[in-house]
Parts: sequence; structure tokens; C-alpha cells
Amino acid sequence: CFFFPDPRTDPWPLVYSPAPVTLVFSSYLLLVALGPRCMRRRRRLQLRAPLLAYNLAMVALSSYMFYEFLVTSVLANYSYLCQPVDYSRSELGMRMARVCWWFFFSKVIELLDTVFLILRKKQEQVTFLHVYHHGSMIFNWWSGVKYVPGGQAFFIGMLNSFVHIFMYGYYALASLGPRMRRHLWWKRYLTILQLCQFVAVAAHSSYNLFTECPFPDGFNTAVFLYSLSLLALFLHFYYGTYVRGKQ
Repeated sequence: CFFFPDPRTDPWPLVYSPAPVTLVFSSYLLLVALGPRCMRRRRRLQLRAPLLAYNLAMVALSSYMFYEFLVTSVLANYSYLCQPVDYSRSELGMRMARVCWWFFFSKVIELLDTVFLILRKKQEQVTFLHVYHHGSMIFNWWSGVKYVPGGQAFFIGMLNSFVHIFMYGYYALASLGPRMRRHLWWKRYLTILQLCQFVAVAAHSSYNLFTECPFPDGFNTAVFLYSLSLLALFLHFYYGTYVRGKQ
């Protein structure tokens, strides 16, 4: 299953070939490189209404995906320790594959985070961490949906969707303007929640590297290493923002 596409998801939008997702990624990097130059002599855009609508929509989508991951895994009696992919066309197998596709597609939508930052001339927030995280996730989940839409991967999608409910909720409140600043004291705890997410994903994926589980070791290894990279980058962000920043 590692080398051969899943015939159920292979013909689905953006999955059938690496060309569409590569085009999306290339366009994203071009935007990151040229966007600030295009905005240099233009007025900063506020975009409060579009930002609020976008962030609330992402809260709704994240809630839907978390619900689907959780309910489907419970109904299918998924194991949190070792869960192979259900490649059948059963109702639950297809339901899990569909929510995996929606999770992948949500990573494409989330590239708008960067678009909004550039239009608002907040280029200082378009850091290496930001671009690396957003750009790499679309490739990670493209390969996940194409080869292993379900199985162990469900845990990553479920946990990340849960975290994003709070993250986009925070962004929605922040988009309302300075008057909401005193209500956003919990930003530090949101970062801690993200750090806990990476630790949990790394532990979850590494467990199967030392046990016999019919889920591709290649994917578990890739997820483990990727989680460590994000953990290191977010720890650096946490230290710079909440420790060194306060000093």
C-alpha cells in the first residue's frame, strides 16, 4: 500500500496527480516571494469582515472534521496503538477516506492565512516556521490521502482538527480589533497546546516503529521526523515570544 495509490481516492480532486498540488505549492512560494514587493507601495488592508468570516468558517470546518474523525474511528473500533488502513469500500472505510480528503483540502485552504498576512502588510509574521508548516502540510497530506487514507493517519487529522478549532477561534476574536486584545490572554496556552500536539503525534507514530503493525513504516517514520521538526521550530518560537520576549 506504500507504493501503490489507493484506488478509492486516486481519482479524487487534487489527488489524481502530483501536478495540481505542486502547482499550488509553487504558486504559494511565488506569493511569499513577490507578495510583499507588490504591497510595498500599497495601502495596508484591514480585511476585518473577510478575516472574521474566514476564521469562523475554518472553526466550522475543523469542528466537522474532528467530529468525523472521532465518530468514524469509534464506530469502526479503531485502535490508537495500531490501526491498518481499511482499503475496502465499506461505508465506514469510505467515510474515513472522505474526511482524510477534506483534511488535506483544508491544508490548501489554510494557505489563505499567508495571503491575509501579506495583504495586511504583516510580513514579519511570514516566518520560516509559517511558510514551512503551511507549505509542507499540503504535500504530507496529499501523499497520505493518495496512499493511506485512514489507519494510523486518522489520529493526526483528529488531533490537528481539534487544535485548529481553538486556533481559528483565537484568530476570529483577534480579527475584531484592538478592543479584543484583553480577551486574548490565552495565546501562550494555545502555543502550549500545539506543542503537546506534536509530542503526541511523535509518540503515536514512533510506537509502531518498534512493534509489528500492518501500517507502512515509511509513513510513520516520515510523520515522526516531521513532528520533531515542528516541535523544534515551535519551541524556538515559544522561547522567543514568551521567555526571551518578556525578558
